[in-house]
Amino acid sequence: MKRYKRLEEADRVSIQVLTKRGYSDAEIAREVGVHRCSVGRERKRNTVDGKYYYHLAQGLADKRRRAKRRRQSKLTPEIIAFVEEKLRLGWSPQQISGWMKYRQSKLPTIGYERIYYHVWQDRFRGGSLYRHLRHGGRRYRRYGSRFGIPDRRKGPIPGRVDIDQRPAIVEQKSRVGDWELDTIVGSQHRGVLVSMVDRGSKFLRLALVQEPKSASVAEAIETSLYNDKKKVLTITMDNGWEFGKTLKADTFFAKPYHSWERGLNEHTNGLVRQYFPKSTDFTTVSAQDVRDVQDRLNNRPRAVLGFRTPMEVFSRPSSLRKVALVS
Repeated sequence: MKRYKRLEEADRVSIQVLTKRGYSDAEIAREVGVHRCSVGRERKRNTVDGKYYYHLAQGLADKRRRAKRRRQSKLTPEIIAFVEEKLRLGWSPQQISGWMKYRQSKLPTIGYERIYYHVWQDRFRGGSLYRHLRHGGRRYRRYGSRFGIPDRRKGPIPGRVDIDQRPAIVEQKSRVGDWELDTIVGSQHRGVLVSMVDRGSKFLRLALVQEPKSASVAEAIETSLYNDKKKVLTITMDNGWEFGKTLKADTFFAKPYHSWERGLNEHTNGLVRQYFPKSTDFTTVSAQDVRDVQDRLNNRPRAVLGFRTPMEVFSRPSSLRKVALVS
């Protein structure tokens, strides 16, 4: 795979000459020593009146570079302080940028790429801001489900209702009250966290259970959701034996190994793992620690909620109708 190479004036001269001779992007790329997409992007961005001239292309490229440097200079000490504060709270660069753009006007807006650039500059200088990123700066890797481990479940659940029978409105995520449930198991199976997340508002409840027994998990679910029982309409959960009991709500079960059927729950568990990695022994974690993580995630702006927080939307369900999807 070719490494990134910035096009220089000599490269643009070659592109102009080879273009006039009718060479394709791939052929030009081989001559210049870049990826063919770089050639295609170069010609698309710097073609004037249907023709590519190296001197005009170089001028346009220099102009964009100067404009980028001017944009980067907007990172004032005040903005840096704001960005670093939010990074330490676990906000992603996208969430910080979106919040600045859509939810407040005191500070100038900056792009999330600029925030990442600041984080990597800080790391190069020996800083630790990168450790607050979701994956600690590591590339995220997806693995197949269960790594081929055989099923060890305790058997069928009495009265099991398949997810295919769930009302269509649940899939729309247009209301508050449709919950997904799962457990996050501690290191060497020492304690579990029960995660309960509302599909519409992304609001999260976490419950710490020292012994992962069915009765203990069921009690934790009941206790956590009791005060919000009017906002518990349906529950979707895994086929795990620990969910033998739960609230008196319409309950549906995902198919075995179909984790995408509870995609929000799986994503939220990943957010929780940022604070409690897989090496965590939950018997050494306090209930206050769990509440702190729960509050952080519920007060973190989400792009899918128009950079509102899950707490805001859950507290005012009518605001779901006003949420503008931000891409």
